[in-house]
This record gives sequence, C-alpha cells and structure tokens, in this order.
Amino acid sequence: MRVLITGAGGQLGRELLRTVPAGITVTALGSAECDVGDPGSVSRAIGRHGPETIINAAGYTAVDKAESEPALADRVNALGPGHLAAAAGNARLLHVSTDFVFDGEQGRPWRAEDRTNPLSAYGRSKLAGESPVLALGNRGAVLRTSWVYSRFGGNFVKTMLRLGKERPEMRVVADQHGAPTFAADLADAAVALLPRLAAAPAGDSVFGVTHLTGAPYTTWHGFAQAIFAAAARRGQPAPKLTAIGTADYPTPARRPANSRLDCSRAATVLGIPPRDWREGLERCLDQLMKETAA
Repeated sequence: MRVLITGAGGQLGRELLRTVPAGITVTALGSAECDVGDPGSVSRAIGRHGPETIINAAGYTAVDKAESEPALADRVNALGPGHLAAAAGNARLLHVSTDFVFDGEQGRPWRAEDRTNPLSAYGRSKLAGESPVLALGNRGAVLRTSWVYSRFGGNFVKTMLRLGKERPEMRVVADQHGAPTFAADLADAAVALLPRLAAAPAGDSVFGVTHLTGAPYTTWHGFAQAIFAAAARRGQPAPKLTAIGTADYPTPARRPANSRLDCSRAATVLGIPPRDWREGLERCLDQLMKETAA
C-alpha cells in the first residue's frame, strides 16, 4: 500500500510517521513539498508519488487568529481538501476535521449526522473542507476529532505546563465540555482504517463522517487539573486552579459550549473505540520530560 500524508510537520502528521507499520510505503510531505492551498503543488505531489490512499493532516489551526485572517484559514482548511480531492484520481482520501463544525447548543454529544453550524471562521473553514471529500462518495472519509495534544507543536498541554512554571495561580474555563485526544491515539486510529479504506467496496461504512476523540468527556478546567496532577507526580509545579466561565475569558473566536462528539459509530461499526486521554497524557508527559532531561 502506498500512502501519502500531508501536513507532515503537524501534531498528527508527526505521530503518523511514528505509527505506520512495515509493509506500507509512506510519503510524508510538509507544506514546502505539498502546499495543499496550491492546486499545482498538490497535483505534482500526487502525480509524483502515486498514492493509493491520502491522509490529509494539513490544517490551519490558529483558531483565534483565523478571525482576522479568514482567507488564510480558508486556503488551507477549505480549499486544500478540495485540491486533494480533485487530484486524487482513484486514491482514497481520509481527511481530518474538527468539533468546531458544531455550535455547541444541544445537550447531548454530537452525532456525525447532526446539523452543523460553526461559530467561528476556523470552524467554517473546516466545515467547507469536508464537502469536497464527502463528494468523492466511495473514496472519501472524514474523521472529526477534538482538543488534540501531543509532545509536538503548540497545544493546551504544553501551554499549561509553560504557564504553570510562570504563575502560582491560573484561571481556566470550566463551562466548555469536550474530550481531549492524544495525537498518537488518533494516528493509530487513522492507520487502523487504512486497510479497510483501501479495500472497501461501494457503500462501506468506512466512508462518510466518523467521530473519534479520547474519553471520558471533561472540561478545559478538568483537563488542566489532570495535567497538573500528572506533572506534580513528575516533580513539576502545580499552580492553584480557579474555574471560570467562558464570559470571564473572552476570545476572538467563539467556542462551542458542548464539543462532546458521539464516538459510538467508530467503536461499533469500525471497531475503533475511544482511548482514555488520561493514559495518553501520562505518555505525553513522559515524552516531554524525557526531551527536557536530554
């Protein structure tokens, strides 16, 4: 199997490189080698490497910054998947999307078929990027996830650890609900789907939209508590945390109050149950501490 990964320098892209097993020929390209916002760059990359499956892990993820530069977010998140879909030929395309496609206004976890209504420029760009992938029908699959963290790049875990060394007290939002997702677990899930994507007949349930996050659900405040409890066990500082509301911490981009994704389809239909993000957090902190020690 020949697999092309875009967004090789991001959190998921870098974990995918560590996850893909022997027997699969992987080409992982960063934006310099495959700029998904440039149709010519995409066409050349796909033509050169001839993949049977493409995993689009490229994304503009600066949620707040997207409010002031929506065209840049659209270039990568909205237009990029369309360029990949147009150039894919017979290749299968697995595209990674987000909980931000929902407005967070309902009380239960979001199912894949629920009505989308993004609140932010980032969310709108990601939703727009799903359409050309789904239009591929029996060659396109969308994997929605949330609150991704890892040892790589910028994310909530690394931000909390940095601020915890600088501040004795911190205020963290406690009325936004969702589920953290360890990028390594997400990469494992994507790789587990590869054989099925490659061989699936028309109408197979692997196509379409699937939700996959970590478990259990929590809040940003609950996530921060877990981060600092795990960090304290490793001799790191643990500041005092105060729970606040979204209104007490205004941001340029509106966040969904309920970002909980219903992942039952991934578990029952695709055989990929959510993994406990708290276990992933332990692994992530061990990796970060090892890097610091080195």
